[in-house]
Amino acid sequence: MNHQKTTKPTLTSATLWIMTITTGFVVANIYYNQPLLGDIAHTYHVNNGKAGQVAMLTQVGYALGLLFIVPLGDMFERKRLMLVDFVFIIASLLITAWAPSINVLLVASLFVGITSVLPQLLVPMAAHLAKPSERGKKIGFIMSGLLIGILLSRTISGFIGGNFGWRGMFYIAAGLNLIIWALVYFTLPEVEPDHKGNYKELMISLVHLIKEEPRLRIASLRGALCFACFSAFWTTLVFLLKQPQFNLGSEAAGTFGLIGAAGAIAAGLVGKLNDRMDAYKLSTFTIILIIVSFGVFMASGSSLIGLAIGVLVMDVGVQATHISNQAIIFALNPLARNRINTVYMVSYFIGGSSGTLLASLVWDKFQWNGVCTVGIVLSAIVLIVHLSSRRQMQQPSPVAHA
Repeated sequence: MNHQKTTKPTLTSATLWIMTITTGFVVANIYYNQPLLGDIAHTYHVNNGKAGQVAMLTQVGYALGLLFIVPLGDMFERKRLMLVDFVFIIASLLITAWAPSINVLLVASLFVGITSVLPQLLVPMAAHLAKPSERGKKIGFIMSGLLIGILLSRTISGFIGGNFGWRGMFYIAAGLNLIIWALVYFTLPEVEPDHKGNYKELMISLVHLIKEEPRLRIASLRGALCFACFSAFWTTLVFLLKQPQFNLGSEAAGTFGLIGAAGAIAAGLVGKLNDRMDAYKLSTFTIILIIVSFGVFMASGSSLIGLAIGVLVMDVGVQATHISNQAIIFALNPLARNRINTVYMVSYFIGGSSGTLLASLVWDKFQWNGVCTVGIVLSAIVLIVHLSSRRQMQQPSPVAHA
């Protein structure tokens, strides 16, 4: 495989598919627990708020992994980094499945999040290997895999949890990740890093990127708030469906993931649109979709059809805005793509974990209408931030230090 180090590998169709499949299966690890929170609460005899901490800590862990592991993709050979990380992913999933107490489960969930950051090494890798004229399209394709992984993880875990118990889901997940490890080992090209300094310099350079790239700051804030809305909905949906008007369990919550998976098609289409039209104008429309979706959710506290429509609208809005953000940030500094992605995705998952925590707390006091109000307020703030940043988002930005 040494010949791959002398020249830049090309992003073949087969490589793109393998990267997309890997992204989908690894990101799924973070979301398997969400439809199972009610079952987890029952197993450990805790309330829904405490069970919600499992989902929150998984997302906090993901943010930590993004901050401390993903920048290493600019410093070490990426394939080798991924193969080592897979060992820790599999170990974390096995401990999650075995967890004898809620506290062990919380710690294990944190480590599932920390280690499951491989998609955020693969997206910059694809941006690096793709032709500039096709970058949005290729990112959109991988993001479709990521969205399918996020949404179908809920469908799969809801089904397995309903039929084999929630622990079974995590044993199966460990086996799936072992298969993906082998796929990566035998098929992915090696991509040498661009950064020549040490880890301390690498981390300090994150601060320079934040200071010198206004579009990175704005995209990060938009992404964080959008994902807070997304996480608030998905964390509390299972609690709503268990209420008397529905009286449904984890399987039903998972089925909504199938509906939301239609948003994956939109994710790929938006990637193509970002190569052809103004990303700022496109984002205005997609952010409005998120606000509309929470209005639909509020009106659908007793309607499965209404909830399904809202899921479709929200997932298209959130994922399309996310791809638009990524097309903007990956055009900034080719030598620092992993670190730029780190800044953006750490912000993104801090937003997600905050949305999960906020929704869990609001649910205990104000139930579904309270959660929908949180979604409307947060998405309205996104729109205000977006509309007030037109000048910065449409002007060239200085090239940050590599």
